Amino acid sequence: MASEVYLKIEDLHVEVEGNEILKGVSLEIKGGEVHALMGPNGSGKSTLAYALAGHPRYEVTAGRVWLNGQDLLEMEPDERSRAGLFLCFQYPSEISGVTVANFLRSAVNARRGKGNEISLAEFGKKLREQMERLEMDPSFASRYLNEGFSGGEKKRSEILQMAMLEPSIAILDETDSGLDIDALRIVANGVNALKGPGLGILCITHYQRILRYLEPDVVHILLNGRIVESGGKELAETLEEKGYDWLREQIGAN
Repeated sequence: MASEVYLKIEDLHVEVEGNEILKGVSLEIKGGEVHALMGPNGSGKSTLAYALAGHPRYEVTAGRVWLNGQDLLEMEPDERSRAGLFLCFQYPSEISGVTVANFLRSAVNARRGKGNEISLAEFGKKLREQMERLEMDPSFASRYLNEGFSGGEKKRSEILQMAMLEPSIAILDETDSGLDIDALRIVANGVNALKGPGLGILCITHYQRILRYLEPDVVHILLNGRIVESGGKELAETLEEKGYDWLREQIGAN
């Protein structure tokens, strides 16, 4: 029987260079669910993503995080990845001299562990299938990772990594940033194709436009390091229409 898929965050506090950015964040994502995290610049959205991934600059000062029953905060960054966590970066790095295919095969084997490496034939078949799903030309696999890529190509490359690594919890940090309408549709469709009971998704975004494709189960609003409101996808629609100042007024009124 497959283990239960979930990410549970309880009262998480995070500091960056002595400044408290997250001030008690709690949320739970189960397999098959899509949660959206929205908020203005400086609210702490990316801080949450990097703290969960284990970036050393982001110091967790209080709180607990469980990934599929394991204590995430006790793990090193590579252990978090092998345990099933994936972070899709807002600004993916370029790696000259390393092709997309070689990078992905190394990443897959690192996730699988020594003695359980993927065969070249199996890897090639899976890579071709996932690239076709994301409408990527086969020549893309032989290009150096993110070098000379357009914004849309970089984001598709990130979703391709997610498809190949098969995480149980994926954090998409502003994946829609810099995408035109066609690239947004392709990336969102690629994410939707991966949705299922074995994958929970946290989509961090400023805007509703990607949520029209992903259709989140829950929308959370982060302001000043705290989740101040949670609701259905209609919350994102209201927020886009009325803005964060409206929400601040509502919170102040209550």
